Amino acid sequence: MKTGFLGLCGQKVDAIEHHEAEIKKLSKEIAEERERVKKDPKAIMPAAFVSFKSRWGAAVCAQTQQSRDPTSWLTEWAPEPCDVYWLNLPIPYVSLAIRRLIMAVAFFFLTFFFMIPIASVQALASIEGLEKVAPFLKPIIDMKFIKSVIQGILPGLALKLFLIFLPTILMIMAKFEGFTSKSSLERRAATRYYLFNLVNVFLGSIVAGSALEQLNAYIKQSANEIPRTIGVAVPLRATFFITYIMVDGWAGIAGEILMLKPLIIYHLKNFFLVKTEKDREEAMDPGSLGFNTGEPQIQLYFLLGLVYAAVTPALLPFIVIFFGLAYVVFRHQIINVYNQEYESAAAFWPDVHGRIIIALLISQVALIGLLTSKKAAQSTPFLIALVVLTIWFYTFCKGRYEPAFVRYPLQEAMMKDTLERAREPNLNLKPYLQNAYIHPVFKEEDEVDEFDFNSENESVLVPTKRQSRRSTPAPSRISGASSPSLPPEVVPEHPERAS
Repeated sequence: MKTGFLGLCGQKVDAIEHHEAEIKKLSKEIAEERERVKKDPKAIMPAAFVSFKSRWGAAVCAQTQQSRDPTSWLTEWAPEPCDVYWLNLPIPYVSLAIRRLIMAVAFFFLTFFFMIPIASVQALASIEGLEKVAPFLKPIIDMKFIKSVIQGILPGLALKLFLIFLPTILMIMAKFEGFTSKSSLERRAATRYYLFNLVNVFLGSIVAGSALEQLNAYIKQSANEIPRTIGVAVPLRATFFITYIMVDGWAGIAGEILMLKPLIIYHLKNFFLVKTEKDREEAMDPGSLGFNTGEPQIQLYFLLGLVYAAVTPALLPFIVIFFGLAYVVFRHQIINVYNQEYESAAAFWPDVHGRIIIALLISQVALIGLLTSKKAAQSTPFLIALVVLTIWFYTFCKGRYEPAFVRYPLQEAMMKDTLERAREPNLNLKPYLQNAYIHPVFKEEDEVDEFDFNSENESVLVPTKRQSRRSTPAPSRISGASSPSLPPEVVPEHPERAS
């Protein structure tokens, strides 16, 4: 090979020897740069990962205030090593509040100003709107095929095109806010994506389809008339949402199983960049399931199903078909295709539960408005009671179950520590923890984690003061008394102190 530009000119050398020399040179420079960074005071992050010998000690430290000044020393549960977003660790605590305030204001303007082009496109994506803007197209618009395309496909397709770059924008905003884990970044982006869809896709489409045409009436009416107005406006947009489900939902599921984007990227990388088998494996990586986009979209369809179940039931078959296809396709993709990038311990569920409650409340308000417009106001007090019960149910679930997702009970930590000491007395996590939270810059590419979590020691039962049978299965009707027995329950020596 030649060492000049693109291998076309320069000195002719042996390719293997040349690349080996380049690798040695670069490896030496990398090692020197690592040593320089380690000794540079400016490269020290104001954050650290601390490991403990017991779960109880970690829970106490992570869930308590360490100093009088709550901003001088902050402790929280660390994400797993694969979930750490290293670029946001150096951000000072004071600037986090400022960053999140800026992004909240930016998201507000993004959401409501985005409604202007969406409303304009929705107006143009109708036969009446096109005839007003371009009267010379009337002979073409009156053609049967063109009219069916404009009425059926164009509104949903135009809305879909406007939302192509939205997930990327929301992820950039979440990164600017300073979250230190990939799962928290995706949760924040998913929350805002859902709010954006709720305001612009659902409410914005309803407003663009009916409210803007009667703007004076909307401004002058009282607040008591809002549910009735929604109840009248929602059924008028059922046709649009049916086409939107087919264009975005059904076509999106088909695109998910085809995976055209990863396929095109793979062939481009394979043609221009792939040189070794390792390069080919990296090019074939399908990535992970995008929770920041997939989960809010599915919940939008759940909202449409709840709202139109009582208002326009003709939309329900399209929703049912979508969820059936989504279950089959995403189950296959998660099991056989996508790689799991991180484990967040079901941290998404509180947000998902809250959005389900929001969908229920919106559907109940829409039903109240519909019954009011149909002169069936006698039944609305019962629906108002249903709204109150739904809010109470959400408050109860939030207080009863949400702490399990954000805090770790000390009683549970002590029980697991006791079991671990009895079953695996020689378990040593230090070899794993020494390298688990090392910055990727300081990790060797060929570094292999040789720590084995699978202990071959036989499980040991922990003696307790009493034998609890609360969780012991009853004898099976088929096998009689031969049902498997469970280990005895571990109880703290002083249960009154652990509670």
